[in-house]
Amino acid sequence: MLHSASPTHAKRARLAVSLGDPAGIGAEVTLKALAHWPSDQPTPLLVGCRRWLEGTYQQLQACSTAPLADPAAFEVLDRPLEHPLAPGQAGAASGAASFQWLTAAVEQVHSGRCTTLVTAPIAKHAWHAAGHTYPGQTERLAELCGGAAASMLFTARSPQSGWRLNTLLATTHIPLATVPQQLSAACIHHKLDVLLAFCQRFAPQPRLVVAGLNPHAGEAGQLGREECDWLIPALEQWQQQHPQAELIGPLPPDTCWLEAGLAWRGEPATAADGYLALYHDQGLIPVKLLAFDQAVNTSLGLPFLRTSPDHGTGFDIAGQGVARAASMRAALETALELG
Repeated sequence: MLHSASPTHAKRARLAVSLGDPAGIGAEVTLKALAHWPSDQPTPLLVGCRRWLEGTYQQLQACSTAPLADPAAFEVLDRPLEHPLAPGQAGAASGAASFQWLTAAVEQVHSGRCTTLVTAPIAKHAWHAAGHTYPGQTERLAELCGGAAASMLFTARSPQSGWRLNTLLATTHIPLATVPQQLSAACIHHKLDVLLAFCQRFAPQPRLVVAGLNPHAGEAGQLGREECDWLIPALEQWQQQHPQAELIGPLPPDTCWLEAGLAWRGEPATAADGYLALYHDQGLIPVKLLAFDQAVNTSLGLPFLRTSPDHGTGFDIAGQGVARAASMRAALETALELG
């Protein structure tokens, strides 16, 4: 069940929800997540095709045992599909629709009609088939915001302990071979600034951990020189300039999140308030192992907050009523709490 956000600021917020790839599970997880929308919050604006959304609702009623929100109870910014799409049949048509819906949702936030954006999953290959060659939604959002330097952070609150896991990615959707070329002292300093600002929402003097790039964090230069040559000096410089934070690292990536695992389970631990991963899978593997159903993809550095579930489009289960909505519920709740 969604919980009402406590800050007065959040009570004035209205969410815009783009419904993702229409061949995927975006509508399903959204309707399931909204089934218990708090009565003291403005109802979100759903951005998609009304006829398709109502048809999905009727289909899910016949095959899902989970409660569903009735689309009739929500305002829908109608951007109709040109042709009917079957569940799981992703391609240029579904990619064009999800791209249009995201763009329209951002327009609602820019106009001030909504304050925060929540996005259901899209498929990059469908966007590419439609001629939109972006690495992902984050990059499109940055473009729509005038080239903002967006950062991708995953946040999750443990249902066992209440502890919050925060992991920021220094690089995102790029090939592994290009990661070392994209990293620099300036990049690390910027990402640590972003991580610090986010973690100070919860702890005024946060403890931040940085993962190494190489196995064993380079092992004193034996397994890679990046740590010795520039990463360690960069971290020392940033720590000197930010005494309000405790900075640790670079730590060996294979043990960096061990304390986080203990804290997630409610066991005694000295886990950090925030983790900086240097590339996509380095950060996403521990996040998804610990918190697949709770983690929320949060875009920082934009003029507004954007959240999204941390899973994909689920084309293989679309239309079957079996998609789990916990991550979408967490995305909506985080948008209320932090937006």
